[in-house]
Amino acid sequence: MKKISETDLILNKDGSIYHLNLLPNDVADTVITVGDPDRVDQVSKYFDRIEIKKGKREFLTHTGFIGKKRLTVISTGIGTDNIDIVLNELDALVNIDLQTMLPKGNPKSIDIIRIGTSGAVQPEIPVDSLLVSSSAFGLDAIMSYYEHNLSNRDGELLSQFTSAFPAEFKFNPYLANANSALLEAYAADITQGTTLTVPGFYAPQGRKLRARQTLHDLMSIIQKFNVSGRKIANLEMETAGIYGLAVCLGHRAISFNAILANRATDTFSKNPDKIMDTFIQQILGMICDKATAAD
Repeated sequence: MKKISETDLILNKDGSIYHLNLLPNDVADTVITVGDPDRVDQVSKYFDRIEIKKGKREFLTHTGFIGKKRLTVISTGIGTDNIDIVLNELDALVNIDLQTMLPKGNPKSIDIIRIGTSGAVQPEIPVDSLLVSSSAFGLDAIMSYYEHNLSNRDGELLSQFTSAFPAEFKFNPYLANANSALLEAYAADITQGTTLTVPGFYAPQGRKLRARQTLHDLMSIIQKFNVSGRKIANLEMETAGIYGLAVCLGHRAISFNAILANRATDTFSKNPDKIMDTFIQQILGMICDKATAAD
């Protein structure tokens, strides 16, 4: 087995991993990801006990307990470029011996649970609702750098999605799915939908300010896409990257989206902080209920 180069896996002077500034024992088997560093406190304030608080750059981490359930919450910042850092470094913490720089013999799978904000693109999805991404198309480039396989059915769906865009629009989209066991465990009673992960907030989401755009009808393309009743439900900036890398690395992932805006109806939440707090409590409750049932 080949030793990993110290320039491929960079460690800090204290042995912690480069960007996240964490040691292997700092990470629980269930990791909640949030985009905003301020949201880490919004989650961990419901922990009964916090044992670890660490941070570097936009990556803030708290690990603690609710009852007997150990949880980590970590901020990723915005976008799948940061997801590439977070997912790979979390995996290295649990599946690479940082002393020998060799992969461990029996890879460990962790649960990665995203709690994020999003905008719906279909008029029937109400603002202030919760939506789970059963799958996600990615318009970013991250999975172009990783080997990933699709079923024939998903391959056909991706082909039809690609065909919905003008031929002159050069891009390489991908498709990735939530973990089926986590969907069954957490999302049986929650609306599910196909998410579109994009590499920006303005033109990549059809917002028009001063810069000239290449796809003037982007929102129309997104809203009209429909394959056997399967539509794009919402837009955000991390889910497809989380799902794609989780599959590549052997982890289980699920993404919860607090719908704070609806682009079809041009409405925005009147109290986004309260809505987000309500969903954080709901999701933490589900995680702990499942942990108790498993015990």
